[in-house]
Amino acid sequence: MQSAILPPEFQKMFARMFDDAPQNDWKEVEKVIREDFGKSVEEVFGVSFSGDPTKGMMERTARASASVAQVHWARLQDGREVAIKVQKKEIARQVGWDLWAFKVVTRIYTWWFELPLYHLVPYVSERLMLETDFENEASNAERMRQYIQDEPRLRDRVYIPKPYPELSSRRVMTAEWVEGVRLWDKEGISGSWLGGWRKGSPGAGGKLLDPPDPSVAKNVPTNHPDDEKLKPVRDAWRGPSKQGGLGLNLTTVMQTMVDLFSAQMFLWGLVHCDPHPGNIFIRRQPNGKPELVLIDHGLYIQMTPKFRKEYALFWRSLMTFDNETIGRITKDEWGINAPDMFASATLMRPYEGGDGKTLAEIRSMSKKEQRERQFEMQQHMRRSVRDLLANQEKFPQELIFIGRNLRIVQGNNQFLGSPVNRVKITGTWASRALAESKDASWQDRWREYGRHLLFRTVLISTDFIFYWSKLKQWVGVGKGMDDDIEESMRKMAGSMGVELQHGVFEG
Repeated sequence: MQSAILPPEFQKMFARMFDDAPQNDWKEVEKVIREDFGKSVEEVFGVSFSGDPTKGMMERTARASASVAQVHWARLQDGREVAIKVQKKEIARQVGWDLWAFKVVTRIYTWWFELPLYHLVPYVSERLMLETDFENEASNAERMRQYIQDEPRLRDRVYIPKPYPELSSRRVMTAEWVEGVRLWDKEGISGSWLGGWRKGSPGAGGKLLDPPDPSVAKNVPTNHPDDEKLKPVRDAWRGPSKQGGLGLNLTTVMQTMVDLFSAQMFLWGLVHCDPHPGNIFIRRQPNGKPELVLIDHGLYIQMTPKFRKEYALFWRSLMTFDNETIGRITKDEWGINAPDMFASATLMRPYEGGDGKTLAEIRSMSKKEQRERQFEMQQHMRRSVRDLLANQEKFPQELIFIGRNLRIVQGNNQFLGSPVNRVKITGTWASRALAESKDASWQDRWREYGRHLLFRTVLISTDFIFYWSKLKQWVGVGKGMDDDIEESMRKMAGSMGVELQHGVFEG
């Protein structure tokens, strides 16, 4: 996700890791399935590779291949179409070496630069190792699926493919097959809808996938895996020229995405920490509204109720410049002695509620004064990073992966042209979660509702910033609010002698 800091050759390589990495040979796939289930592929999934009409069928060439696993399409005997995710055989060994290298590098940073990073290694390693446990992923997917079904504000806007635990193991996960447009396909999302009035894209809105049309789809396995194209083609909605799209508004799509991940943080405390474009599909529902499909549920963190409430209060305090509450939470509860720096890292923009100098004041300084200030800020930043992580007993390590989620969602918003005020939406969910807390007494809940209404009034000011950025974008002198925020971060970092390279989806 942060490959922009690497040379161009590495950027090109990592760009393929979303779903176009080299895939393992079919023999390796068969070996993994037999080792995990003790049976052949045909026995486990009830498929045939010789055209037996009483059996299901499976493609031996992967439809997608990422860094950890590859996904094969199959139709089971009962007609269900499934995605069979098979872990690459070398991954367990490779992850072990990668984490060993991570530990060594972190130890060097801790020793050489006096940055207390090494205590984060066990937690980070544990989370990353869980990505190779597909039984854990299936469990996460089922929990998130239930949360969304129980939340009326998201139930009809977000979809989690149903996992099939009976056909899953530690290295093999089987889930419902979904059709959709990848998030990175902006033209496919916003292009003209040619699929007909009151009709949606395949599978959207809870509709079952259409059965295969024998006159169109080739559904007979061959002896050559590379020739197999067994999955039915469902692109009639793109029109005769195949140039059509979902006809959706990018603002509505991005609103749904920020709503989803905000609800994960502030309502449920179960957070998907890998929401990159390869893990998000978009479908058009029959009512013409978008449906976001979230896949790959391996990398999650679970927040405690206490931390979830503190994090929501922290976000609301950021938006209202309540420095007293920010200081109390960060210092007393989380052991962070650099609240301004942490606030900037959370918002992904310079926190303007502190006591630092403005950019105008910095520019008015002489070059000598700017150099002296830059040196002082570099030293201050080094101390701040130490202060950020110094209190190892109090520091909530979940913040590492929550920050990852926020950064990737910001990158998604930038990639789509910054169509929504991401900061405002996230802050609103934080305040709303405090007002809707089921653990509070009714008196406290009424007080929180009052604060939430006041908070919504305060947030109107952020709309001026957002629409000013949109106006500049419209006349061609800007790229949107999140790009303006990132430019502010670069300038702030530059005043400290630090160069930021944050082109998340470039290359």
